[in-house]
Amino acid sequence: MSLPTPQLVELRDRLEKNLGDEPGIEGILARIERWGPDLIAGIEDVYPESGLAERIIDIVSNGLRARSHTLRMRDRIRLLTPDWFQRPDAVGYAAYADRFAGTLNGVRERIPYLSELGVTYLHLMPLLEPRPGESDGGYAVMDYRKVREDLGTMRDLASLAEALHESDITLTLDLVLNHVAAEHEWAVKARAGDPKYRDYFYIYPDREMPDQYERTLPEVFPDFAPGNFTWDDDLNGWVWTTFNSFQWDVNWTNPDVLCEYIDIIINLANQGVDCLRLDAIAFIVKRMGTNCTNQPEVHGITQILRAAAHIAAPSLIFKAEAIVAPDDLVAYLGRGRHAGRVSDIAYHNSLMVQIWSALASRDARLLAVAMSRFQDIPTTTAWATYVRCHDDIGWAIANEDCEALALNGFEHRRFLSDFYSGAHPASFADGLVFQENPQTLDRRISGTAASLVGLGRGHTAAERRLALDRLMLAYAMAMGFGGLPLIYMGDELALLNDDDFASVPEHADDNRWAHRPAMPWDIADARATTVSDAASAYSGLHRMVHVRRSLESLHASVPTRIYTTSHPSVVCFVRRHPAGDLVQVYNVSDVSVALDSAEILGHGWTLAYDRLSERYLPVVDGHVTLPPYATLWLTEPV
Repeated sequence: MSLPTPQLVELRDRLEKNLGDEPGIEGILARIERWGPDLIAGIEDVYPESGLAERIIDIVSNGLRARSHTLRMRDRIRLLTPDWFQRPDAVGYAAYADRFAGTLNGVRERIPYLSELGVTYLHLMPLLEPRPGESDGGYAVMDYRKVREDLGTMRDLASLAEALHESDITLTLDLVLNHVAAEHEWAVKARAGDPKYRDYFYIYPDREMPDQYERTLPEVFPDFAPGNFTWDDDLNGWVWTTFNSFQWDVNWTNPDVLCEYIDIIINLANQGVDCLRLDAIAFIVKRMGTNCTNQPEVHGITQILRAAAHIAAPSLIFKAEAIVAPDDLVAYLGRGRHAGRVSDIAYHNSLMVQIWSALASRDARLLAVAMSRFQDIPTTTAWATYVRCHDDIGWAIANEDCEALALNGFEHRRFLSDFYSGAHPASFADGLVFQENPQTLDRRISGTAASLVGLGRGHTAAERRLALDRLMLAYAMAMGFGGLPLIYMGDELALLNDDDFASVPEHADDNRWAHRPAMPWDIADARATTVSDAASAYSGLHRMVHVRRSLESLHASVPTRIYTTSHPSVVCFVRRHPAGDLVQVYNVSDVSVALDSAEILGHGWTLAYDRLSERYLPVVDGHVTLPPYATLWLTEPV
């Protein structure tokens, strides 16, 4: 171990002086020894201003003084179990609080439902106070220190976090980093002419600079928010608005903005929040002549935020919401000098897209090609794997991956949009086109998982059974890949699209609300006493979650290797672990497939046991027959 630098010693002394005889001071000072170098290195990467580290330590000190004894004890436990989010028993659930249970107190009353399902990680979608009216689903935040009034209060949030912790469930909230609502206090002060707060945003007096930037900038919402800049009369200028005119991008080159967000992060941690989903993180750094995403300073900034948070509240982790190309994605978990020093979790958007692609084409080869491009991630981090989320599905499929299989990337993406919107003659899906771009012909898709796998179109028991099998296969891939799998609210009950979403005026222009239905508690409460599609889906996912927790090989520190077979519809996920290997076999087609048993058993055994069905792998005359949408999690005999 290298000796502390003079700057680190100064920061340690400053923290000790600030805290005085604060309980647990020895442990706190040990944390600055551990994460102080990351803080200093991140600042040197991005901010030349001297004295910034000292400002951050003062913010951390204030946060530590406000942290409760209960949360400090939680910090001590998490320091001893830093892999809590990587373990096989870690399973997430994502929901809007109001759609799930009305209010934060309502969510608290439904904790037993989550516990029964096996959930250990609850992500409540945006609940900090948004702007009135249209708010991009809550991502236009007006106040980071208040909860949306109809959901409750910050006290209710802290109470919910405490109740979740008592049930061994962690709490995740969204932290929007790229922008604030036009009604946020910072924006109000900027409009009033305060020069300090004008510098919190990118404001230009004319179109010269915006037009230069626009030459290389994409449009996120071309249908209802074209362009990336909005004129504001009060500002007497053009303000950068990547997403919507009412969402003002903040200026992360300004160290005052960095300090504001560190204070916000620590305050949320002090309410009992365990994980912050860093929304739109890829967009926070701007550079002329680029698409202003994935700029290298993003990772230095994240390292600063994480180091400060770990000193103040080491039980808090970060999840990167970076929906970017595979070559860029691993950097959000850390590469090179940032390895293991930035976000702890990142969404595996490519896996999600490739699962849907495989189901539509009845061919898993593209999935295998695309996944082979990913570098291994730091062993202290994890992928967040998922089948659906609150957002639309964009077909992030690389041309070069398609070319490896003699496919045309543009045509394949068009096929997927046609298929999942129901326009393709072979489609089983009931999706909706979201944000069609007339220039690029890009069409994203909205829809619940159950609607996209065809449950809504299933007119016979056999068709509905096939749809449910598709749903289970998709979730088995997400849960078997390793990392932290996420169940999106309602998928466990096979909820279909909400056809009445447009009856709510602020939802009418955004068909993503079709896959954000309200939780039908009458159906959920009858899950164990009825024979229904909902009951079947719940039973299947419930079993999968509980089998998963028994398989040490699904610890996120171990990578998944994906292998094709002699049949394009069958793929194997292989995980090697000292505690025992796991071979997963998936048939992504609606027909039975016969394989030579060596293609499966050749991964290490002469006899295999399927942990999902609790049966030995049937081998007849050296062959294994896989029924439609077969899903096997194979280990050595138990």
